[in-house]
Amino acid sequence: MADDEAKKAKQAEIDRKRAEVRKRMEEASKAKKAKKGFMTPDRKKKLRLLLRKKAAEELKKEQERKAAERRRIIEERCGKAVDLDDGSEEDLREIVEEYFQRMYQCESQKWDLEYEVRKRDYEIADLNSQVNDLRGKFVKPTLKKVSKYENKFAKLQKKAAEFNFRNQLKVVKKKEFTLEEEDKEPKKSEKAEWQKK
Repeated sequence: MADDEAKKAKQAEIDRKRAEVRKRMEEASKAKKAKKGFMTPDRKKKLRLLLRKKAAEELKKEQERKAAERRRIIEERCGKAVDLDDGSEEDLREIVEEYFQRMYQCESQKWDLEYEVRKRDYEIADLNSQVNDLRGKFVKPTLKKVSKYENKFAKLQKKAAEFNFRNQLKVVKKKEFTLEEEDKEPKKSEKAEWQKK
């Protein structure tokens, strides 16, 4: 009996300790949940969804704004469309001249702007070089990769070409031992082969 009571007391002590540990673990988990505070996973999901919707609306508004601006600029530059079907020849001529003047003006403005851009690019490059000169820092040019054997091959090819050229020159030989018949030139009285036929 004493044995049974000792076992029961021991078991009760173990259960009490387990209960304490369980209670501490629950308190720690509650503390963690309390630290998370206001943002629960469900609320985070809803917030993300709302942010996406708001961003999509803003993007759509921005695209509409850009499209309206584009239409306005096109109307400003090109003018409104003119009905060409009902016009007489004089009206058509005036419309064509008006379009030509507008095109001429646009092209001249484009040329002027391009000239200004080129001029400013040149001035910027010039000022950059002056600044680098004053600082004493020079921009190192990018080096090209060159084969170190290329020059040797070029020299060899040059020498080979000279050698071939010398060999191809006509060699003048003295006619020391020729027959008399070969030395004689053909007479003018004789006709050439193509004349005989």
